[in-house]
Amino acid sequence: MAEFPAYLAVIGHPVAHSLSPAMHLAAYRSLEINACYTGYDVEPERLRDMVNAMRTLHFRGFNVTIPHKTAIMDLLDECTPEALRIGAVNTVYEKDNRLIGDNTDGLGYVASLTHELDVDVKGKRVLILGAGGAARGIADALCLAGIDTLWIVNRHLEKAVHLTEQLTIHHSAPIFALETGKWPDTGIDLLINTTPVGMHGHLSEELPIATDRLNDRMVVSDIVYRPKVTPLLAAAEQAGAKTHGGLGMLVEQGALAFEKWFGVMPPVSVMREAALQEMQKERSS
Repeated sequence: MAEFPAYLAVIGHPVAHSLSPAMHLAAYRSLEINACYTGYDVEPERLRDMVNAMRTLHFRGFNVTIPHKTAIMDLLDECTPEALRIGAVNTVYEKDNRLIGDNTDGLGYVASLTHELDVDVKGKRVLILGAGGAARGIADALCLAGIDTLWIVNRHLEKAVHLTEQLTIHHSAPIFALETGKWPDTGIDLLINTTPVGMHGHLSEELPIATDRLNDRMVVSDIVYRPKVTPLLAAAEQAGAKTHGGLGMLVEQGALAFEKWFGVMPPVSVMREAALQEMQKERSS
């Protein structure tokens, strides 16, 4: 009798743009793992029903993306200390018929920065644009890696303040909240955009930074991976800054999730190539 495949997925709203199915399926083929991975567009009011359905179908695990990273925590049996500290879940795995929430966003981000630019974040002064689920994971991982100072800029200042308060409970680095349009008095080594602004290739007036702040002494990073070169990254290149796109974080966090599900690290290069090919197919269609 043929063995049933392991069921895995990514859930979000929207989710049609996700490259996760392509890169995970490529990794399964490469390692000859009997598994399937698909994307489910789940509206917020249907999240509980979706999680219950995945329990019933004995999913091996699933990824969680916008807007469910925080809401899903109350629907799981347990969250890892990392996920609880961050306050967001991007990866769920099944263990002893229980669903466990974890977060690989931040570690995936730092890994991609290290592998692509050979940048050591220890001692760096960092400014993060945005205070959502991705910002939480990235900020936590950066603090663990020993950054010097962190500023969080958000359109709604109270959200940035709340995140800084949560982070300072667990980390000793100085962390400050700033409202959009404000800028630290000292220089920035690493600027990270964690907002979806720029996702459609247009430099929105809502982008929470003036491009004249960019210079050749900083690294500018954008976790948006569509387009590959966002308007922010294009402006940063013009200013002579080193740039870092979002595809690497997507691949690295996905690889860490894969390890949670199957106990082995997948071929990261295979996953990255599959994601790039999927993006190329979309551009040519």
